[in-house]
Amino acid sequence: MTHLTPPTEGRNPRTAAIDTLESGDVLRLLLDEDARAVEAARAATGPLARAVDEAHLRLSRGGSVHYFGAGASGRLAVLDATEITPTFGVARELFTAHFAGGPAALTDSSVDREDAEELGAADAGTLGENSVAIGITASGSTAYVAGALRAARAAGALTVLVTSNPDAPLRELAEIVVVADTGPEALTGSTRLKAGTATKVLLNAFSTALMIKAGRTYGNLMVGLVATNAKLGERAVRLLVEATGEDAAACRAALDEADGRIPEALVRLLTGCPAEQARAALAAHPGVRAAVAALGGRAG
Repeated sequence: MTHLTPPTEGRNPRTAAIDTLESGDVLRLLLDEDARAVEAARAATGPLARAVDEAHLRLSRGGSVHYFGAGASGRLAVLDATEITPTFGVARELFTAHFAGGPAALTDSSVDREDAEELGAADAGTLGENSVAIGITASGSTAYVAGALRAARAAGALTVLVTSNPDAPLRELAEIVVVADTGPEALTGSTRLKAGTATKVLLNAFSTALMIKAGRTYGNLMVGLVATNAKLGERAVRLLVEATGEDAAACRAALDEADGRIPEALVRLLTGCPAEQARAALAAHPGVRAAVAALGGRAG
């Protein structure tokens, strides 16, 4: 089947003479194009919100999110998935990024397996009806992503396509299609630029909104963050001070009593209950606000 050339492969008239400009003007042109990419991502809010809501339903039933991609798109998916655990304190298995060719291809662009449709199908082989499969491809035609989405759909998983091509050939394989129509790149065909910017914005927004919906924040505070070093330990104390108005000593004591678990410390400070009771409330009611309400307290 013959597909139309995706818009990301077109030539951008705004940057046709970019090699004749001074560095400052080159940078301004590149950043102007990135700003267009962010606006293109903003225009996709509707389907992205639907993806968040549908994914939340599956995660609430014990499901997980799986990204599938190759090249720049796939590497951005790996970045997003990798940051979920330290940011929100969830199990590493909640978000998994599958990259065409695996770890070797991730760090060596000469190992190119994006045309391996069967590899995508194999990587999606463990998905089930509570899984969320998100295919990420700027062109909307990557064979590896096609294989993954086809297998995921057959398994009953939610399938989502994130692309910069409004006429993406893989549209038919996805229940939800999120399009950031970024148009031609500043450097013709270099989708690590605008399409990459839009992809990062969309994935960051998707995963963050999903974790907010799951109760992994308190307001705009990252109460699920894992304090793996001294800097993050102090950030955790400051977070509790900000959320409760208590002094640093009281917040540090509550954090110690909760073995470093910020949500438990926060519930304890907001309600005055023991750490064990805070832990039980959080287990029964996901999210700090819900746990506080269940204990008869009032969140700020």
